[in-house]
Amino acid sequence: MSSAETTAAPVRRIGLLGGTFDPVHNAHVALAESAQTALGLDSVLWLPAGQPWQKSRAITPAEHRAAMVELAIVGQSTWRVDRREMKRAGPSYTLDTVRELNAEQPGTQWHLIVGQDQYAGLHTWLGWQELLSLVQLAVANRPGASLAVNPAVHAQGHTVVPLSMLDIAATDIRARVAGGQDIATLVPEAVARYIDFHRLYRGTPRS
Repeated sequence: MSSAETTAAPVRRIGLLGGTFDPVHNAHVALAESAQTALGLDSVLWLPAGQPWQKSRAITPAEHRAAMVELAIVGQSTWRVDRREMKRAGPSYTLDTVRELNAEQPGTQWHLIVGQDQYAGLHTWLGWQELLSLVQLAVANRPGASLAVNPAVHAQGHTVVPLSMLDIAATDIRARVAGGQDIATLVPEAVARYIDFHRLYRGTPRS
């Protein structure tokens, strides 16, 4: 038997970055870049939510949100958009997604990348205990930011992803667009053009 046959294949390390992405912005891109470097990820899978179960406001149609993510990651050969949550009926639950991915790619090491606000609310996620048994948790650490975390979640442990201070929020971007203000420094250039062309966040969008 050759040494090649006896050497185990390296475990693939894939980051999972989910969210509403309404719209995707520069802080999302910075988080993916930081996580890939800090965690030594082979790739990052972007997962636009279909029906975010914790959002009460009206959400931009999923195809627009996914299209903006596609534009934001152009040039990143190891990143890709996975649209399974958009195609799934009912609310988007991360646990369902990870179960499916595990069945499709057994042996992969999944790294769930979350912001500090998501980390603070993780105990409200469906089946969070099972979810954390299936993934390695990676939490973005914004300098100076601190939120109370459920003790049971904190006890599970996580990897910290250093993140430079980028004070960007999708809520602010939507408000700026509605008010006719510039967003060029907040989102990738192609995303800004897409928002403008489709008249997103300023009334009835173009189809």
